[in-house]
Amino acid sequence: MQIESWDDIRVALAVARTGTVSGAAADLGVHHATVIRRIDALESALRARLFQRHTRGYALTEAGRTLLDAAGAADERFAQMAAQIAGAGERIEGELVVTSLPELVDLVMPRLIALMARHPDLRLTYATDARLFRLGAGEAHVAIRGGAEPTEPDYVVRAMGRMGHVMYAAASYLDRHGPVDDPRDHRFALPGPEARGAPYMRWLQDRIGPENILVTANEATAREAVIRAGLAVGALPDSLAHGLLPALSLPEWDSNLWLVTHVDLHRTPKVQAALAALRDG
Repeated sequence: MQIESWDDIRVALAVARTGTVSGAAADLGVHHATVIRRIDALESALRARLFQRHTRGYALTEAGRTLLDAAGAADERFAQMAAQIAGAGERIEGELVVTSLPELVDLVMPRLIALMARHPDLRLTYATDARLFRLGAGEAHVAIRGGAEPTEPDYVVRAMGRMGHVMYAAASYLDRHGPVDDPRDHRFALPGPEARGAPYMRWLQDRIGPENILVTANEATAREAVIRAGLAVGALPDSLAHGLLPALSLPEWDSNLWLVTHVDLHRTPKVQAALAALRDG
């Protein structure tokens, strides 16, 4: 025995509850002939009469009452499950994956901390990477990017603001080497290839040679150690620059920041809450 469709059982439930084919058809929004056809198909599959037909309508048989009890309970559980799923979608909880550029931690983390304080059931994964995570593949809920506006299909992009970059140096370095007027006269501690698109990296590209690069390190704290030792100049997040001196910062190093989400997740309450926190600070 095989029941082809849950719709056949839903039709039987509607007939049992209304007592007539016309009443069930009206409740379900189908033609009365469809109701009769589905009842006949269900009785054929079960090899049992579910209803006694009479002039006043359809009355349940003993087999029909058994079906009504079991199917009614199942229908109620499905309704409860649907309500729970819908309610979960409205709550701001569970895993939130945000990916960002490494140098944005000082800007981004205070905003995410405030978001988690407002919604303690959130669980944050914060990943720093220069690549744009595949939002459509579920790698992240929100991506924060710098530079040109992302144009990938199915991505929703909103402006987040602008960010500047500062090259720092120790006082001892500037005392020995003087101000950074001509970068060819100085040595630099720079991030790796993952940051080649940063505005200051593009600016330096045609202004220095390999002999000017003392250290390449993707860890900001490694570059900080070299800069604090008075050996080089380099860009750092503000949180790592305490006690260092601004050595060089140009308006053309400012870059646009973008909040990127996938169209399928953009409207969910969790993502909307994250976007509001990151945008408004």
